[in-house]
Amino acid sequence: MHLEIVSPEATLFEGKVNSVTVPGLNGEFQVLDNHAPIVSLLQEGQVKIGGEISISEEHQAKFSKNSEGKMTLSISSGTMEMNDNKVIVLVD
Repeated sequence: MHLEIVSPEATLFEGKVNSVTVPGLNGEFQVLDNHAPIVSLLQEGQVKIGGEISISEEHQAKFSKNSEGKMTLSISSGTMEMNDNKVIVLVD
């Protein structure tokens, strides 16, 4: 599936991923290929990206790798939408 992570300043990541895990208001949840359409508010936590991905040099400092080998991005809040195998995450 295609993932796009956008902040008010820039597009932090855009590319093909295997999974994305986000901190929803009612707890963390994971989205995989062909997930049903969904829109959710996000709370403070980590966006976790699964798959072989490449972060641009410009934004690498915002991301880290967790113990599971997933790239993570800490956020304070945001929204996410999944539709037609495309995930858009808007973060603060």
